[in-house]
Amino acid sequence: MAMQLKWKSRMYVGEMRVLVTGGAGYIGSHACLRLLETGHEVAVLDNFRNSQMEPLRRVQQLTGKSLALCEGDVRQPESFEAFLEAWHPESIIHFAGLKSVSESVARPEDYYATNVQGTLNVAEVARTVGVRSFIFSSSATVYGAQQEVPVDEAAETSPVNPYGRSKLFAEQVLRDIHAVHPEMSVGVLRYFNPVGAHVSGKLGEDPTGTPANLMPYMARVASGVYPHLNIYGDDYATSDGTGIRDYIHVVDLVDAHLATLEALDVEPGVVTWNVGRGEGVSVAEMVSVFERVTRLSIPVQVTDRRDGDVATSFANVGKITAATKWTAQRGVEEMVRDLWKWQSANPTGYTLES
Repeated sequence: MAMQLKWKSRMYVGEMRVLVTGGAGYIGSHACLRLLETGHEVAVLDNFRNSQMEPLRRVQQLTGKSLALCEGDVRQPESFEAFLEAWHPESIIHFAGLKSVSESVARPEDYYATNVQGTLNVAEVARTVGVRSFIFSSSATVYGAQQEVPVDEAAETSPVNPYGRSKLFAEQVLRDIHAVHPEMSVGVLRYFNPVGAHVSGKLGEDPTGTPANLMPYMARVASGVYPHLNIYGDDYATSDGTGIRDYIHVVDLVDAHLATLEALDVEPGVVTWNVGRGEGVSVAEMVSVFERVTRLSIPVQVTDRRDGDVATSFANVGKITAATKWTAQRGVEEMVRDLWKWQSANPTGYTLES
């Protein structure tokens, strides 16, 4: 793909050239937008396997700024080495990866090739071109099924599926590289449950196939795509019997990445931080909030629990808050409001007309 590389002098202290892998995806596109809004130069590396060009067009439209693009695959370093050598990023935010738990069970080799070897490939090229900081998109699934809440970063890591193991292995790869090459700082961010969309309604989650997560599925029920929402178990030891999770607005999540970039610029090293709101919301509560905010009824059907699901999971976010002063700003009502604005404006996902 043709690329136009643009250089400019720094506008203020702290501005960086940031490569975003998987930048056309759900979280990646929101990160690109926030990076451009805050004055950083941005390049995207994406193979468009599970994404498309349209969100990047919208990011540039919303910000009035351009970004550089490399169409490459993290599994094939030869597809992006020359780009990194030419563009010379100072930092990398690494979102590129596969993220379906059920798919990871069926095709573990794909998950290890992409999430582990792909991370190693990007990190090795990053190191050779002088990248100063590497922020990795990890997951709370590294903690496994049995944890006390709130979950802090010292909790035992015992993932129960190949997806979670691939994230944990990739974390260790980055720590080992830093131990030998300390000039490249590493930030490991363990996400809990990202939801919501950009307030404009122009950027949001557009999963291929049937959504695996609660919020995008519920939005499609509200749109009439699906007849009802499945609730997997209502007999947990919680206040209403449904599972409790830590939901975080996607914009708050990407702001945590910007805060981590700044923190590692001031104090290089390795950090491992949870990213969530630090509080739990049950599935039944989230359905109630969705109905209240949208003024729509969500038909539900209770079915059996899923293997591996726990009753309650939410994060202790004390480490990132103490180190960066970052906190999640948006509540569940804003998560639902922004999600529904996206879903209403984009009923079939990203299209050039929407």
